[in-house]
Amino acid sequence: MKIVLPDKVSYIIDTFMQAGYEAYAVGGCVRDSILGREPKDWDITTSAKPMEIKALFPRTIDTGIAHGTVTVMLGREGFEVTTYRIDGKYEDARHPKEVTFTPNLLEDLKRRDFTINAMAYNDQNGLVDAFDGIGDLERKVIRCVGDAKQRFTEDALRMMRAVRFAAQLGCSIDPDTKEAIQTLAPSLAYISAERIQTELVKLLVSDHPDEMRTLYETGLTKMMMPEFDVMMQTEQNNPHHIYTVGEHTIAALMHAECDKVLRLTMLLHDVAKPSCRTTDEEGLDHFYDHQRRGSEMARVILRRLKFDNDTTDRVCRLIAGHDDNPPVTERNIRRAVVRLGSQCYPAIFAVKRADILAQSDYKRTEKLQYIEEYEACYNRILNKEQCLSLKDLAVTGADLIAAGMKPGPQLGMVLKELFDIVLEDPDKNTKEYLLMKSRDAGRNQR
Repeated sequence: MKIVLPDKVSYIIDTFMQAGYEAYAVGGCVRDSILGREPKDWDITTSAKPMEIKALFPRTIDTGIAHGTVTVMLGREGFEVTTYRIDGKYEDARHPKEVTFTPNLLEDLKRRDFTINAMAYNDQNGLVDAFDGIGDLERKVIRCVGDAKQRFTEDALRMMRAVRFAAQLGCSIDPDTKEAIQTLAPSLAYISAERIQTELVKLLVSDHPDEMRTLYETGLTKMMMPEFDVMMQTEQNNPHHIYTVGEHTIAALMHAECDKVLRLTMLLHDVAKPSCRTTDEEGLDHFYDHQRRGSEMARVILRRLKFDNDTTDRVCRLIAGHDDNPPVTERNIRRAVVRLGSQCYPAIFAVKRADILAQSDYKRTEKLQYIEEYEACYNRILNKEQCLSLKDLAVTGADLIAAGMKPGPQLGMVLKELFDIVLEDPDKNTKEYLLMKSRDAGRNQR
């Protein structure tokens, strides 16, 4: 099998080989090349030891030299080069206590996580595939190299990586590998929230976010998002629904485009339903106020997983507004934009559609028609350039001061009054009219 290596990768490998060492492209870049995908990074493994690597290239960075990794800089581009190694005992479900360098490529490949990531390539020797990674790619199977329990004991995050690769590549997980995950899932507690977040996002923005179900079945969500387990176990006896809260959530994920904020929103949009569930005299379930409480719960979860403030705020606003259904008039939609926050638009329409498409067929046509009308009305408001925020007002605080108003809290209250007037009637958003009204508002504030 022929893989076309980038010129700089070929140069690094050739430099090692001309100096009498072995060197190969290894891991994900080989896998992606075989699949016809563009690798994001090219990792290189070599029989040369770290100081020997440094001696061959004029510019290097000691990325992880204790574990054999040196970054070779060619121009402004860096390539991680790692010495063949055998990992010692793992004491924290993440890092080996020590590593031993080895001249044997196969010993190095044995320590890698999955067969599809344990292939190496150079132009001279071709593909080295000692664990049938090619076969597993063809069978669409994620399988550990060697003993699965040992691989997951070495680094517990590999359990989430197995599910993430299944989601990204449309694969199933080998039965023995899946069984090992189920056994060792509690060890995910040793892994940092930041690393878990990274794997979760990669899974969510893949073509198969429904692999959240596998995270649940293997016990991984119990460790990193126990709220999801409760959702999977909560029934929705209501004509609008045919799934549990969790299965509805998975269906909604599949109907949302591959965007981090949208997928996180769909993952958590009904997170409060289990705690809000009530059953009426006719046996129908209701989930009053779940959107507000869900926004609060989502904020706690996203902070626990160390998401940035901007992502957290956007997701929580969308969750709070996902069941907000204003009457479709320009006045009501303008007020909805202010109430929910302009940053919710136009994403709120995608959230609502995904939610509806994951429900039962009951009134689906009417619900989707409402979203069409809502979005069309919102777009008319934008096209007319109607005022939707204080910055869109035809007057500013400076204008009011120039007209004789003193700086201070009263000025801010007057601006809000003027904004409210314009929300009711956008035609009144003129400097002349608002300055006139500001004088009346200012007298009322005295």
